[in-house]
Amino acid sequence: MLKLEHIDKRYTEHYALKDINVTFNPHETTVIVGPSGSGKSTLLRSLNLLERPDSGQYTIDDRTIDLSQPLTTETLLWVRRKTGMVFQQPRMFDHLTIMGNMIEAPVHVLKQSKAQATKHAHELLAAVDLDNTADRYPYQLSGGQTQRVAIARALAMAPDYLLLDEPTSALDPELEAQVLRVLNDLAHENQSMIIVTHNMDFARHAADRMLFLEDGEINFDGTPDEFFNNPTERINRFLNAFKFNQNEA
Repeated sequence: MLKLEHIDKRYTEHYALKDINVTFNPHETTVIVGPSGSGKSTLLRSLNLLERPDSGQYTIDDRTIDLSQPLTTETLLWVRRKTGMVFQQPRMFDHLTIMGNMIEAPVHVLKQSKAQATKHAHELLAAVDLDNTADRYPYQLSGGQTQRVAIARALAMAPDYLLLDEPTSALDPELEAQVLRVLNDLAHENQSMIIVTHNMDFARHAADRMLFLEDGEINFDGTPDEFFNNPTERINRFLNAFKFNQNEA
């Protein structure tokens, strides 16, 4: 369980997050949406402590962290072990093969044997249909392949929660579909995921829960059915604008 209580994050006079109270249950896929600048990515990155809120409490399982106090290196590493992050544009070690990238953290952080880490990496690459890329280098992969490897690499650390920040926004529709199929499979396998995305079709089919953020506040917390089929006036405007943008594209 991840639980945020009374979370504030402020930049000068602007609240990126304002009194956020939310609990993320295990084995659920939560999709976070909202207009640009609403605080979606700030909320997601706060769960990994890449963004450090100014105040509030963060509970993971039975450990509560007071975010108004300085954070120790041990706390940061512990939180990041629990929450694997996948970025919009993942970074790989260019001098390592895909397999080298996959096993780097499991061997050096989790202290797995190279044989154990390699076996697990092959299984994860096969799950995203990329086991044939193990001996290639990052520059030899397409954007969609790189993103799928990034998902597999994050899973290699066995995080309790997988956090994904606009994982397909930099991809063309065909490559986006490849990544979304992987995420949809993970959702149906009950992998705990929290995803910021612009893809409403994916959200409708993969999410167990939807959050709608605006001006740093959660304005909706409910099921995809409620979000899409019985939206508030504000959410309806958001969805209609999104449909217009899709038609224009």
